[in-house]
Amino acid sequence: MANTACFIIVSRNDIPIYEAEVGSAMKKEEAAQQHQFILHAALDIVEDLAWTTSAMFLKAVDKFNDLVVSVYVTAGHTRFMLLHDSRNEDGIKSFFQEVQELYIKILLNPLYLPGSRITSSHFDTKVRALARKYL
Repeated sequence: MANTACFIIVSRNDIPIYEAEVGSAMKKEEAAQQHQFILHAALDIVEDLAWTTSAMFLKAVDKFNDLVVSVYVTAGHTRFMLLHDSRNEDGIKSFFQEVQELYIKILLNPLYLPGSRITSSHFDTKVRALARKYL
């Protein structure tokens, strides 16, 4: 697993609906805020790239020091963003694809309002398990 990894899901309205620190290194509050800042700063780049390609997996879209931002854009323009320090592109793509399947299951839940915060502990547990498996 990557030493540093922060994963967020951003709705089409640029609202973070899920956030998780999935790296193996312990995070300080300051580092967590820096990770969020880096990911949110990459949103403009993602917005520009999403309209120029038909690919869902945009790979590495931004870098900050030794950290890389990889992005996966769903058909509904929800962005899955991962801040990491590893170079495991195949694992990251597999992670995004499996998280998309989990996200679709959340969307199919009649009690979930699309675009609202994902608070399911089951979803969180599954995402963290996928991170351990692929990152």
